Amino acid sequence: MSAKFELTAEPRAAKGTGASRRLRRSGKIPAILYGAGKEPMMVALDQNIMLRHLANEKFHTSILTVKVGGESDQAILRDWHMHPYKPVVMHIDLQRISATEKIHMKVPLHFTGQDVAPGVKLDGGIVTHLMTEVDITCLPKDLPEFLTVDMSALRINESVHLSNIKLPEGVTITSLAHGGDDLAVGAITTIKVVEEAPVVAAPVEGEAAAAAPAEGEAKAGEAKPGEAKKAEAPKAEAKKEAPKKESK
Repeated sequence: MSAKFELTAEPRAAKGTGASRRLRRSGKIPAILYGAGKEPMMVALDQNIMLRHLANEKFHTSILTVKVGGESDQAILRDWHMHPYKPVVMHIDLQRISATEKIHMKVPLHFTGQDVAPGVKLDGGIVTHLMTEVDITCLPKDLPEFLTVDMSALRINESVHLSNIKLPEGVTITSLAHGGDDLAVGAITTIKVVEEAPVVAAPVEGEAAAAAPAEGEAKAGEAKPGEAKKAEAPKAEAKKEAPKKESK
């Protein structure tokens, strides 16, 4: 059975963006209470109290007692909106419920047995959570805080599915009740190691230009064009100017 929370709300008459902004500046949250065959009611809730409640996982799957004036209703948290970057609740939707009518809600999944699963302990696999919550259908009195997913028997490359979850009495998984697919909610898979080839950095354009010899320049150990001919020229001249020996 889910935990019990009690909210005290104040009726509000003003509507519109301006009225909601003024309400938030005063530390209140604009909210609406609807359902169970009654007229929707515009109410205001305390900002600080609601921030603490929203941080509690149990609050999201609990039957709430909402007091407005002298009246009291049973309700569930159906929706809420936060400011894009400030810790401020912008709006809250509360849905009244009837003890005799089934409700559907998303409840969190708690995974157990992962550290002792053969796929992890013996085969060195890694655990993957494919779902974190699931939509269920039940009477308000049967609403659970969470569902437990047992992974203790899984081996490598095996998974646990929606149909494997042990459900409390009176609780059904909404998608399976309507003929939906028996989806996997968790698995143990192998670790894949991908070796990457070393990347050789290409020379920067400026560095390549500096390393390349300029036109007309010789590489190390080579003579510049024209130097060989100049070196040979003196030998030719010396040979030409050598005096001839006189014949006797």
